Amino acid sequence: MSAPTTEPTTTTVSTSLIRRTFRRRQARIGAVLTLVVVAVALLGPVLGPLLTGFATDDFAGRPFQPDGVLGTDDLGRDVLTRFLAGGGPVLLYAVAATAIGIVGGAIAGMLAGYSGGRLDSIIMRGGDVLLSFPQLVLALLAVAVLGSSGWLLVLVIGVTHIPRVARVARQATLSVASQDYVLAARMYGVPRRRILATEVLPNITGPLMVELGLRLTYSIGYVASLSFLGLGVQPPAADWGLQINENRIALIVAPWGVILPVLAIAVLTVGTNMITDALAKESADTTGENS
Repeated sequence: MSAPTTEPTTTTVSTSLIRRTFRRRQARIGAVLTLVVVAVALLGPVLGPLLTGFATDDFAGRPFQPDGVLGTDDLGRDVLTRFLAGGGPVLLYAVAATAIGIVGGAIAGMLAGYSGGRLDSIIMRGGDVLLSFPQLVLALLAVAVLGSSGWLLVLVIGVTHIPRVARVARQATLSVASQDYVLAARMYGVPRRRILATEVLPNITGPLMVELGLRLTYSIGYVASLSFLGLGVQPPAADWGLQINENRIALIVAPWGVILPVLAIAVLTVGTNMITDALAKESADTTGENS
């Protein structure tokens, strides 16, 4: 005989939370800002050549001159074309790193909180070791050992997100593990992996959704910063962080090569932060109503 499950599914809980969150004006504004930048990043590689007449690596004139639409960069390439083509890597790497951190952290945190004992100690102390190293230091170490690669940085950033997400997931799991429906499932002999997937996970979706927004915001900043340092996408590829680094020496005479990517990263970060704040408020209000 299997235990009856009356708890909502993960999909139902997360959908309900998201729907309530986007009733808030703050979340809607954040979504608009985020979607504008995402649209630029996704459509830019196609629209750029159509708007400017130049491909990403075409030379439009002399370096740092007002040739083309918004001038040229350090090598004489069209600034607007490279800006429109440079958002894809930032978004792709940030989303991938966030996914690694959320999935890995949720699994580790649920296992630690539900199992307790030695497994809990091993997982959390391992996380403490990772937390003792700044993410930029780990990235530099990985590059020094394995060489520069965008996907290597994704893995490093994602792994360093795991202990932070695990702490939140563990704390949320501890409050759920003692509930009657979880105890009933254990009494019926339901396997641990099924309890975690069907009983625990749906009820810690709120905190995880908040962490998802936070980790995505941090990932965007880390990816752009590491690209600026030359540790991510390599020239001559177009990338916002790399574009800032390439054009910073002529900020006064040819500012658009720096202003455009900085503005896009700032708007994207503000947008995701606003959505995350709204998620946190909605999750806290829901928890307060249920307690």
